[in-house]
Amino acid sequence: MTAALAAGCGLLGLAIGLLLLVVIERVPARESVVRPPFGELRAGLRTATGWSVVLGTGALFAAMTLRFEDSWVLPAYLLLAAALVALSVIDVRSFLLPNRIIYPVTIASLGWLVITAIVDDGLDALWRALACAAAVLVVFVVLHVISPRALGFGDVRLSFLLGLDLGWLGTGEVVLGLLLGFVYGAAVGVVLIGARLRSRREHIAFGPFLAAGALTAVLVGEAILDWYNG
Repeated sequence: MTAALAAGCGLLGLAIGLLLLVVIERVPARESVVRPPFGELRAGLRTATGWSVVLGTGALFAAMTLRFEDSWVLPAYLLLAAALVALSVIDVRSFLLPNRIIYPVTIASLGWLVITAIVDDGLDALWRALACAAAVLVVFVVLHVISPRALGFGDVRLSFLLGLDLGWLGTGEVVLGLLLGFVYGAAVGVVLIGARLRSRREHIAFGPFLAAGALTAVLVGEAILDWYNG
């Protein structure tokens, strides 16, 4: 049953990945994402980035299904995966994390977590998720005030969503996911500077690293924390 569900969600992820090709092109330009024709599909599938978006979304959907199986909370993490794929590509291209993605996804995620908490007796997880989201937001606001160049306000807005979804799983996943985001960012930054592909003063999009850290914590965070705790 789990394998069949994962395969089905993987196929759904491929379809969502195709839709993300339109979102990635149109949202930064403030264009409607539902107005035909959709020439972005054909153009996107001619590029390595386009195929990475489609296949990556499909793989993430399958992985999320294997992680959560038929749990009520699964749709929230499928939505998170799709949003983080789109946001990562947009951030790399334009150093932008659009409100038109972050706000609707945050509202939808919160709404679904509330529903899950009610039908699946998860009120404790919901309160923890809300507390973690608020705490992470405060931390990121402080970091933004200290160094706005290093941490943009788009990252601050994204932090609430990440704190919410990671907090549902546990405080350990919150710390791990955010820590890995900073570790990934620092490691890649050092490599780029060492290879002279970036200077110390050039800005590097941080959204993709936050996304990678969060997805790592969601998918394998429990195993990492169990290993760390011995």
